[in-house]
Amino acid sequence: MDKMTGEILDAMRNVDIRTVDPSTLVDIRDVKIKTDLPKEERILDFIRQIKNPYCFKCGDLIIKSTFADTEATLEDRLKSYFRLL
Repeated sequence: MDKMTGEILDAMRNVDIRTVDPSTLVDIRDVKIKTDLPKEERILDFIRQIKNPYCFKCGDLIIKSTFADTEATLEDRLKSYFRLL
């Protein structure tokens, strides 16, 4: 995947988990993060391996990820969540 266009990202984001063929999805357990790479290269390597960061599988489960258009990071959200518990 040489160039990630908005059209490609939209297609990835819009995959319907009710109709997607599970055999076309990558199992996230098979993705190996190369921690020795710089952050940007780790991200690119992750995307290269997972193929679609919005829709993948973990064993027999199909996972659909969505992301809010916000400045808050996942870390911010998790800290906030655990403070409420």
